[in-house]
Amino acid sequence: MPDPMDLSDDDLDILIRTRLSLVGVDLEQLPEAPDPQTGSPTREQAYASLRAFLRTTVPAISGWSPPGDPRTAQQVAPPLLYPSIATAWAPGWEGGLR
Repeated sequence: MPDPMDLSDDDLDILIRTRLSLVGVDLEQLPEAPDPQTGSPTREQAYASLRAFLRTTVPAISGWSPPGDPRTAQQVAPPLLYPSIATAWAPGWEGGLR
């Protein structure tokens, strides 16, 4: 994937629309104006939020590499947003029901 910082807003919108359409999400169904009844975001708010995510979070995650020797990099777990979900059932996990 190209560096999101080098892409224009229009290019990122195309990327967002394409990736979401592959999983069946259509942002065109969002309202064009704010709807105080439902509180749903407008189409432009959704695109702005997703563009910000692509420009900040994705490069931070994709630039991560495990610490230490590259030969043992496969054995080091990548950073997780909620590590307890991934480690709760791992062998040697302490503190769970046995």
